[in-house]
Amino acid sequence: MGNFNKPRFRRGKGGFQRKFYTINYKITAPQLRVVDAEGKQIGVMTREEALQKTEDEAQDLILIAPRATPPVAKLIDFKKFLYQEQKKEKEARKGIKKSIVKDIKLSLFIAPADFDRLIEKGKEFLHDGNQVRVNLALKGREMVKRDMGIRLVWKFIQNMGEVNVSKEPRLEGRVIRAVIARKK
Repeated sequence: MGNFNKPRFRRGKGGFQRKFYTINYKITAPQLRVVDAEGKQIGVMTREEALQKTEDEAQDLILIAPRATPPVAKLIDFKKFLYQEQKKEKEARKGIKKSIVKDIKLSLFIAPADFDRLIEKGKEFLHDGNQVRVNLALKGREMVKRDMGIRLVWKFIQNMGEVNVSKEPRLEGRVIRAVIARKK
């Protein structure tokens, strides 16, 4: 039973998030529902009884559900508990498939064969479960023909078949952009 009061870090959406665990003598609840390392209930006991049990078995008492009535504490080695938590997070991340956005670049005066080739490539991206971002960059005097560019992007979207338009074609600076995804 060491001093394990250091915060544990978990990678979150906006950087690192701290995850603190209340263990051993830091637990203040007068009564606890104690669970062993395998998840079997030992029973409801006072804080002192639970701490005595941790000393007898050379384990740590970790508060895992502080808002329950009575709070739930686990009787396990703290390092083993952290390893199990890490493993659970890793397994949870495995099941999530990140949606990747693939880019397709069009030009205002694209040849029909190239247009068809890009449609096939876009369909392939959608079939793989990715989103497709259609970009049409307007160069020089092509800025005058913005409406023609928007019509071309809409034509591309219509030729893709059954798709969801996440972001409709819109001029952003000198580029007309649209994002499409496969219909579910």
